[in-house]
Amino acid sequence: MAALPGAALAQDREFGSEVELVDPDVLRVCADPNNMPFSNQAGEGFEQEVAQLLAKKLGRSDVTYSYFPQATGFVRMTLGSNLCDIIMSYPQGDELVQNTNAYYRTAYALVYPKDGELEGVTRLEDPKLAGKRVGIVAGTPPGTYMAKAGLMATAKAYPLVIDTRIENSAQSMMADLAKGEIDAAVLWGPMAGYYAKKAGEDLAVVPLVHEEKGPAMAYRITMGVRPADQEWKRTLNRAIAENQSEINDILLSYGVPLLDEENRPIAPSGKAAASGGTDDAAKANVPAVGPKG
Repeated sequence: MAALPGAALAQDREFGSEVELVDPDVLRVCADPNNMPFSNQAGEGFEQEVAQLLAKKLGRSDVTYSYFPQATGFVRMTLGSNLCDIIMSYPQGDELVQNTNAYYRTAYALVYPKDGELEGVTRLEDPKLAGKRVGIVAGTPPGTYMAKAGLMATAKAYPLVIDTRIENSAQSMMADLAKGEIDAAVLWGPMAGYYAKKAGEDLAVVPLVHEEKGPAMAYRITMGVRPADQEWKRTLNRAIAENQSEINDILLSYGVPLLDEENRPIAPSGKAAASGGTDDAAKANVPAVGPKG
């Protein structure tokens, strides 16, 4: 096979066995067009900031995106169609992709106004939540604990499967919390932290790591690549290990409640502040959280 200038060798991928030519100078990312804080078409998500960091560290000249709503068909229409080479956030253990090492760990979180009736609540079975109207995304793991606590009768459910170009369950839930239509919100940690920061109100964001005897609430998040891309996975694993502090700082700047393996909060590295500080560094504050240890 003859080599072509500016393009990688054609590869017969495991997904669909399609042949394509790829510019090795470009990091090609699969992304949702409207799913903050993860990504959007304006390039404002933390996945996109992490992608820019990785591109720089890997010596890539540019980052390009293949956009598709992150719902049914996302992997097939992006990574599986060879339109891109990396999904920036993917739960560890999912068999649709090959996972890199985890680059962050977070949990579902409870959000409520500080200094109110729910001050100090760290579990869904806390008696203070009895009779309260709690927002929950239907079909997510916290629903099991809410049912055990008897909270479903007064809960407000939001849809799980949506077209993010049209609606946003997390944004709707946080808007309802601001209006007082619900007393508390239960959301995936990155969304909870991000929208709490955007609300400009004094909100507690409490990772739900004290629940017992039920589905997992904390998850390791990896990057997803094609099953055949073993060397690419190893390259990404090295990049994650070598730049973990910078990755953490990016995530924390978006309000993501990062947890270590003992469910303790991870704080900013302090490197950006020590080097003079920037607006991004100033953003890197852990959101208000309850006890995790």
